[in-house]
Amino acid sequence: MATAMADKADLTDLFDRLSRSAFRQRFRLLEPERGYLRRKGLDKVLEHAAEFIEQRLAPAEPANDGKQTPFRQHPVFIAQHATATCCRGCLEKWHSIQKGRPLTHNEKENIRGFQAKNHP
Repeated sequence: MATAMADKADLTDLFDRLSRSAFRQRFRLLEPERGYLRRKGLDKVLEHAAEFIEQRLAPAEPANDGKQTPFRQHPVFIAQHATATCCRGCLEKWHSIQKGRPLTHNEKENIRGFQAKNHP
């Protein structure tokens, strides 16, 4: 079974592919999201990331999959789209995490860490 962000070589390949995606590259934190991050602090925003992952990505069949992540209004949403961790379809396509099964604890932690380290 493939797991998220398995090793450094896989990450290098993933970063290369993400960097060539015109869609992924257009996501940047704008002032409203930066302000939110400054006001709440990174720890609180990472708590939100964990909640979003648990509620919107972790189930085997999340509600509204493919449409559950807004495109603005929260720094985590921007990071999710930039890193292709926004829906189960993108997790499968970009990170080789199969749809149709719940995410493991390690996959959830890897996704959260990936978003935190690679936010736009």
